[in-house]
Amino acid sequence: MKNILVVAAEDFEFAGILSRAEKVVRPGWKVQFSRIAILNGMRLLMAADGPGPRLAGVAAEEVKSREPFEAVVSTGLCGALDPELAVGQIFVASQVNGWDARQPVTAMKFRTGRLVSIDRVAGTAEYKTLLYAAGADVVEMEAAAVESRAREWRLPFYCVRAVSDTACEDIALDLNEMRDAEGRFSRSRIVARALMSPLRLVPELLRLNRNSGRAAKALGDFFANCSF
Repeated sequence: MKNILVVAAEDFEFAGILSRAEKVVRPGWKVQFSRIAILNGMRLLMAADGPGPRLAGVAAEEVKSREPFEAVVSTGLCGALDPELAVGQIFVASQVNGWDARQPVTAMKFRTGRLVSIDRVAGTAEYKTLLYAAGADVVEMEAAAVESRAREWRLPFYCVRAVSDTACEDIALDLNEMRDAEGRFSRSRIVARALMSPLRLVPELLRLNRNSGRAAKALGDFFANCSF
């Protein structure tokens, strides 16, 4: 059975995967969230320590210091830049910031293309349009750091994401301002800001939460029917 390192930003991004997995254990690694589980004949070493490249690198290196593995996967949510991509759709990157990524073996449908990985939330349709014009199909915040570790370790790298917001979608709440000194999203800041404009921001947060749950479920369905 192959050991697969799977790195995300937040614990909820693993919810769909864990709902399909067996023999789930908590390894106690020094990251915000970690689990080991069996799914579709793979032993998944899952870790999340927060958004952005620095924290993704910390998560990957922590697992590397604890367990051997044969492949590396960056997973979680992504924002669509291609207007044809819909919420909940699976996107498997062919490239991450210009570096090649492998394709998993699966009979399930997915989109593929170029992913751009940056250290900020692409929260406006205008910014997404600029990134799309530069040649990317989706955007997220951790994959480049995970890919660079896989390349350093000379291990196969995959990037499997699920769309949580569309190319035409604006997010009124500036999530980049909601990050703390470590780069993590501050729930207290988000709640406080939402309460300052509840009629506008609370429905948006509920929509984001609903779409994130839909995307996480799609990831679980995909992982349960693929191999790396």
